[in-house]
Amino acid sequence: MKDLPAPAELIASPYDAEARYSTKQTREWSGYKVPFTETGDEALPHLIVHVETTPAPTPDDHMVAAVHESLAPRSLLPAEHLVDKGYTDSAVLVASQRKYGVTLIGPVAEDPSWQARERNGFDNSQCVVDWDHHGVTCPAGKKSLSWLPNTYPKNGMAIEVRVSRKDCTPCPFRSRCTKAKVEPRLIGLQTREQYATLQAARQWQRTKDFQQPSAARAGGEGTHAQGIRRCGLRQSRSIGLAKTHLPHLFTAVALPSKRAARPLRLCRELPRE
Repeated sequence: MKDLPAPAELIASPYDAEARYSTKQTREWSGYKVPFTETGDEALPHLIVHVETTPAPTPDDHMVAAVHESLAPRSLLPAEHLVDKGYTDSAVLVASQRKYGVTLIGPVAEDPSWQARERNGFDNSQCVVDWDHHGVTCPAGKKSLSWLPNTYPKNGMAIEVRVSRKDCTPCPFRSRCTKAKVEPRLIGLQTREQYATLQAARQWQRTKDFQQPSAARAGGEGTHAQGIRRCGLRQSRSIGLAKTHLPHLFTAVALPSKRAARPLRLCRELPRE
């Protein structure tokens, strides 16, 4: 079992050695994914400026840097980049702004902890974090005992904060804070910049001000939907990543061209007086 490759590396089809299996919501498929990057200026035609073909299991947030790296030398980097939830990992939000000066705008994932899901639970956002003095004050007003680097950074947390057992065990709010029988509350934190960016994004997406950019983001979904209906994006007529990428490029050229031709077609169809 130790010699088995990761699921993302397993060959999914006997006909295409580069195709991989993936799932998204209720859809399952073997093959590839194609992210499009499209301009969104209201006064100008919308053009697809970047096309990437990836194996199906490639995480969406891995593609943000690749897109920006491609756009930068062509002076096409946007000030704001509208994306969906798969692209808004906190590390990516920070890196895009820091390295390329691009602000990613899109819905971020809500806190998945049980404390956040239950209305009366105490999640991390209800703790007061003192970054300068490396301390956390819990909702009950008790200060943390330790502040250490996380021993398992793969979970996305950089810091591990513990509350004292003598403060946590007898606390009357313990059931709203932790399900551990004996051990005190363990609080995982990202880096300071990531934590602040994520908390600000979560608060903003609950406001009415978030609705306008969110509505504009739907245009990108429309581009994919048009590509599926008119260009058969969900069925590859080629074998292999490189050959599959070519029709994706043709689709990126065809969709804006078809939109540009539509007003001309409507003019021809108008009845003459």
